[in-house]
Amino acid sequence: MWFSIVWWAAAPRWWKNGSHFRVFKRLENTATGFMYHRFTYPLGVKDMTIRTGERLPEATLKRIGEGVETVDTRALFDGNKTVLFAVPGAFTPTCSERHLPGFVAHYDDFRQRGIGVYCVSVNDPFVMQAWGKDQHVPDGMQMLADGNGDFTRALGLEMDASGYGMGLRSRRYALYAEDGVVKGLWVEAPGEFKVSSAEHVLAELG
Repeated sequence: MWFSIVWWAAAPRWWKNGSHFRVFKRLENTATGFMYHRFTYPLGVKDMTIRTGERLPEATLKRIGEGVETVDTRALFDGNKTVLFAVPGAFTPTCSERHLPGFVAHYDDFRQRGIGVYCVSVNDPFVMQAWGKDQHVPDGMQMLADGNGDFTRALGLEMDASGYGMGLRSRRYALYAEDGVVKGLWVEAPGEFKVSSAEHVLAELG
């Protein structure tokens, strides 16, 4: 008993007022969060940071027009209704066989609703232009290059594909924005193609 009395007298104030419990709780939450991140996002996939109701980050992208053009995301999205869909890579199987062709096929459906359609990938603008020609992309659909991944990282939707020799890439997703504010967001689980399709986005928009 005498030991307990001496120990309590010498104990620091933060222990006496219960702060240690908050410290332990914070450590527990941190450990739980780490385990959740480790097992929910394997293969180098990050937690996504953009949310519905948030404004799209400001960044610059490249496209081929009159030569290589630099376009700011504010100019692309502000004052417009837009669907942006992202693919891990131009000319890759799912992207070329299903994802981009779906938006090409339904391009007029979006335009009838007053919605523009943009495609973005962590590729250079020449690759995006060549891919667009190969896929017979309509003139109004913009093929945007996020060559350094700056926009993708600002969204928090990058993934590490270095295991496939592809370096930093974008996760597969689609979003709907009005005046630069995200109103709908559909991000695919790794290896899946379900919620970011043109058909699904059209159904969600009603």
